[in-house]
Amino acid sequence: MTTMTSPPRAPEEAKQPVQTGRHPRLRRTGHRRWTAPIGDIVIPRGIQVALWVWVSFNLLMAVWVGITSLKSDSEIFATPFGLPASPEWENFVSAWTVSGFGGVTLNTIVIVTISASLTIALGAPAAYVLARSSRRWIAGINTYTALCVALPVQTILVPLFIAKTEVHQFAVEILFGWWDDRITLVFIYVGTSLPFTIFLLTAAFRGLPSALPEAAALDGASPARTFWSIMMPVAWPAVKSAFVLNFLHMWNEALLVLVLINSPSEQTLPAALLRLYGTMQYNSNWGGLFAGVVIVIYPMILLYLWVGRRIMEGMTSGAVK
Repeated sequence: MTTMTSPPRAPEEAKQPVQTGRHPRLRRTGHRRWTAPIGDIVIPRGIQVALWVWVSFNLLMAVWVGITSLKSDSEIFATPFGLPASPEWENFVSAWTVSGFGGVTLNTIVIVTISASLTIALGAPAAYVLARSSRRWIAGINTYTALCVALPVQTILVPLFIAKTEVHQFAVEILFGWWDDRITLVFIYVGTSLPFTIFLLTAAFRGLPSALPEAAALDGASPARTFWSIMMPVAWPAVKSAFVLNFLHMWNEALLVLVLINSPSEQTLPAALLRLYGTMQYNSNWGGLFAGVVIVIYPMILLYLWVGRRIMEGMTSGAVK
């Protein structure tokens, strides 16, 4: 007598998660609040609202400054939030001529571009070494770099001024017979910007696959060639972000310029804007003052709007492997 056996059952399929229509990273917290993602980062709704309010306020202020720069002095006080009856383009001519923006604009572009480029040229190799080296003392250097990022430049302002004076005297009396304080400003910009650059790029290089330098080493590439030919192109978004952030910071910096450079013709745009404020408030040319603000801040606003998304991608490139 044969016994009938039932065929083996197929293994039970894994239960698929039920799609609820919400983002998979949404999660419910206390008091019935929800968090929502921005890109790959989950941020609570309340913080999102606060950020949008802050961004909207700053954008409205920038638009208001641009509109006010086209008004006459009487219109600025009569209708501060209204549109100009007829644009006063002479305000920009007055701001450009009175403050000497022509010469200091060239100073600003040259100083900031050279300083940001040197910062990347020195900071990227240092960050790569800190990210890839396994020696014990590397952790101490990383900690020291993070502490330097949090150090305000105001705390070392007096030592920087003394060092600038000594360098100027040494270069004039012993080395070259002349010296330009703008060179000193470039060195100080590079030195004060390196900690942030190294801190940012270290995270970016650490997030890259370790198989890339290993494969390059097997092919006979030297460490220098591996860095410049393989790792730098892969980490290029983070490098561009570091360059743009340093460029924005140096463009808007005025304290070091006022302390280290005495000649107005050798200063940068923010320092010239402060001089313009001192002149226009006594001449009651408020339209010219707002025009000067537009000349200084609008290029950086447009630059950030153009590359803002790339900056965020570069800053978060090393956050997750």
